[in-house]
Amino acid sequence: MRVKICGINDAAAMRAAVEAGADLVGFVFFPPSPRAVTPARAADLVQPGPARVGLFVDPSDEAVAAVLDAVPLDIIQLHGEETPARCAAVRARFGLPVMKALGIAAREDLAQLAEYAPAVDHFLLDAKAPPGAPLPGGNAAPFDWSVLAGASVPRPWLLAGGLTPENVKRAIEIAGAPGVDVSSGVEARRGVKDPALIARFVSAARA
Repeated sequence: MRVKICGINDAAAMRAAVEAGADLVGFVFFPPSPRAVTPARAADLVQPGPARVGLFVDPSDEAVAAVLDAVPLDIIQLHGEETPARCAAVRARFGLPVMKALGIAAREDLAQLAEYAPAVDHFLLDAKAPPGAPLPGGNAAPFDWSVLAGASVPRPWLLAGGLTPENVKRAIEIAGAPGVDVSSGVEARRGVKDPALIARFVSAARA
């Protein structure tokens, strides 16, 4: 069970993720997010252990390059409206694995997986952002996990969207998820991680 703690923006959260044994940590390079960090801040927070994921929303090559100049990322997460061609271009340009976030609400939304699969290395299957939402993810909204039951996902994937220490075990059971991603579900308040909740989430996901 792979666990990603996303939206790391302070030392206590980073330390908690490392101590809990998280497999991946996410740094948000999208200024409208309350969890956003600068490249310099992310570089200060990095610790050995979890794979480092940089979350971008429809970034230019220049924006990604500026982050990589400061932060040794392991995975580039694209969380906007990037097309398969754009995902492939980012992967080729920077030589790093790409994780594509896709919004899921119904079974038919899974059709897009086949289109993206040749261009990416991982999927993050998230709840679709509600109409007019200012953020493409991190909206603390779950979706019907049974949509994923028995689905054939052509790349390694993480389940996201409204997960908490209380519901993650059930979500994994229903969706058959091999990994999970959490951000708002381990926050004391919007944009501020709670180390105790991080520890509880990782433990619950692997229970």
